[in-house]
Amino acid sequence: MTTHRQKEDIQHLEDIKLLVDSFYGRIREDTLLKDIFNNVIRDRWPQHLEKMYRFWQTVLLDEYTYQGTPFPPHAGLPVAQEHFDRWLELFNATVDEHFNGTKAERAKWQGQRMAEMFLHKITYYTDRNSTPLI
Repeated sequence: MTTHRQKEDIQHLEDIKLLVDSFYGRIREDTLLKDIFNNVIRDRWPQHLEKMYRFWQTVLLDEYTYQGTPFPPHAGLPVAQEHFDRWLELFNATVDEHFNGTKAERAKWQGQRMAEMFLHKITYYTDRNSTPLI
């Protein structure tokens, strides 16, 4: 008889790392998203993952380790609604696979919020053939 680990909430940096590593593992295999990410990140995956640990650690654990503005690196990406829908599908599935609780729900809410904002801003800048101020 196998026993399943009871899913707990996101509580520690190790949880953030599990979430980020699992999620980007899915991204790197996804037929719709992998080329977009790999073409931008190239061989800088360790640095990108480290930045994502700090971002989510700041957002979910109130441990302020992330400094920066998340949107500008995404401004010129060749993405549309379908890409954000897939990103959210993978992100929410990853959260649900590993965690259950208030912070897990907050992660999904924050992901939804970011996807909506990023798509809106990308569309805005693309339609105006301009780039955001950093």
